[in-house]
Amino acid sequence: MTATNASHSQLKPDVAAFFDKDTWTFSYVVKDPSSSACAVIDSVMDLNYPSGTISFKGADAIIDYIQRQRLQVQWLIETHVHADHLSAAPYIQQKVGGKLGIGDQITVVQNVFGKVFNAGTEFARDGSQFDHLFHPDEHYRIGNLDCQALHTPGHTPACMTHVIGDAAFIGDTLFMPDVGTARADFPGGNARTLYHSIQRVLSLPPHTRLFMCHDYPEARAVEYQSSVADEIQHNIHVHSGISEDQFVQRREARDATLEMPRLILPSLQINMRAGHLPPAEDNGKVYLKLPVNAFKK
Repeated sequence: MTATNASHSQLKPDVAAFFDKDTWTFSYVVKDPSSSACAVIDSVMDLNYPSGTISFKGADAIIDYIQRQRLQVQWLIETHVHADHLSAAPYIQQKVGGKLGIGDQITVVQNVFGKVFNAGTEFARDGSQFDHLFHPDEHYRIGNLDCQALHTPGHTPACMTHVIGDAAFIGDTLFMPDVGTARADFPGGNARTLYHSIQRVLSLPPHTRLFMCHDYPEARAVEYQSSVADEIQHNIHVHSGISEDQFVQRREARDATLEMPRLILPSLQINMRAGHLPPAEDNGKVYLKLPVNAFKK
């Protein structure tokens, strides 16, 4: 890690955050300061669960921003297969272009949840729904920005932290210091693996800006940006001095008390397909499944 960190901090990307209140999710437009090139990270498609209605108010706000700023979208990045919101990446891609990418361990997630939802042969489990599968430590570019995809599993097997200039987009690996860390009890998740992934994030330079995918505040306004130094000093689950075994014990104990996310069933079915809906059935309608007791603890 140390040898590669210096190149990341040479440029400071411009970051615009977009907040989805319904799912407490932050999406980002990340721009190269020396060109019009940008990436969209972790976009959100709106779902009215009781009516089964989807819409794109949040995605349209991102598209409007991109068009008003005359930006060129090079990437649409998913940090992982989200279990709490639906991706709008294909919709945004149709409007403004860009390559849709996710970590190459998406195939593991697709195999697991392809079985959970009894997806048929129409559902490819090779990640081919995405334009690009990032390999661990892969370097790529947004304009003149040097970027690197770090494999940071634990929350899910396919989680990646994207280091872009002096910023890192950490998905659900870490939260704001007073909120702590992500759960690790989903299929393929592991608290000990998560601890090691977090340590990898915290080995980045102390000034590195960390951008959250979610925030769940109890007594303050929502926030989306921290730093490596702040997390090392203040994160309630994994600050300096907390051992690996202490973290695992606390994380597993907390996970045992948590309910499944409200949108986990529709989210996984759509996100494992890169944000696309399942194919329509013979009546022309699209359906999402509700497997009974799929995640019973």
